[in-house]
Amino acid sequence: MKLSPYLPIKLLSLFLLIVIPSGCQQSAPTAITPPPLHQQWELQAGDRISGHEIVSGLGDLSIELEGKAVYAPFKGKTVIDTRGCVYFETPEVPNYQFRLCGLKQPRLGKVDRGDRIATADTLRFATLRKHPSGKWAIVEPSKQILETLLKPS
Repeated sequence: MKLSPYLPIKLLSLFLLIVIPSGCQQSAPTAITPPPLHQQWELQAGDRISGHEIVSGLGDLSIELEGKAVYAPFKGKTVIDTRGCVYFETPEVPNYQFRLCGLKQPRLGKVDRGDRIATADTLRFATLRKHPSGKWAIVEPSKQILETLLKPS
């Protein structure tokens, strides 16, 4: 029985197709619980009513990005909550978090100013400020920070 001279190449190709993709997968990041808000409304973003998802609420801005990117406004870090919203925080703006919902394949973890966080068709944005009680309140967003989020630096 004569073996094909291409057998080693076929075996190597099969090995690469099976072993390498499974070794390159990243584990899914742990999702955080959204911070407790000081304000409580009956309906919140993420709730469903008559089968329809509520996508934003009081204090959220919805910005049509049409697939464009969102950038880190400062050096900081991003985490994702159980609803899929990303929270950006930085020591440069203590006691504040920026909630970014509607992102596609967000970059999580440490980011530098100007790093691309994700893209979005519609960005739902809120600024949260931490009270001394430990609860968070949605506050008016800064136009300057929003502009930095939407333009690469």
